[in-house]
Amino acid sequence: MPGEQILIVDDTEMNRKLLNVLLSSKGYRVSMAVSAEEALDSLEKTRPALMLLDLRLPGMSGLELARKLRTNPTYADLVIIAVTANAMKGDEQDAIAAGCNAYVTKPIDTRTFPALIASHLGARPR
Repeated sequence: MPGEQILIVDDTEMNRKLLNVLLSSKGYRVSMAVSAEEALDSLEKTRPALMLLDLRLPGMSGLELARKLRTNPTYADLVIIAVTANAMKGDEQDAIAAGCNAYVTKPIDTRTFPALIASHLGARPR
């Protein structure tokens, strides 16, 4: 739903820029973090409805961050979508097991990605 806050967690500037432009053009409010630690700091200040999470991050991995968030009831309704270049057998299952709601491989399809975001935001409990 346009107007909702989305947190992009990715250590690659080009990926953050692409996602920011794509989502901002659809009316979403976007914030960004380059590491899991920075994402945790951001989550304390803002309450995004959805997080786009790279699984390969410096320091704490995206999988570790997803697991950590899912153990905290404060983030029970946060939609977490793994957006990653990891495309090996079992990677999607690992992401879902860690608490991600969905798994998208890079490069993303910019034509269908906004609909994926909207469907996940529309399906979450209010």
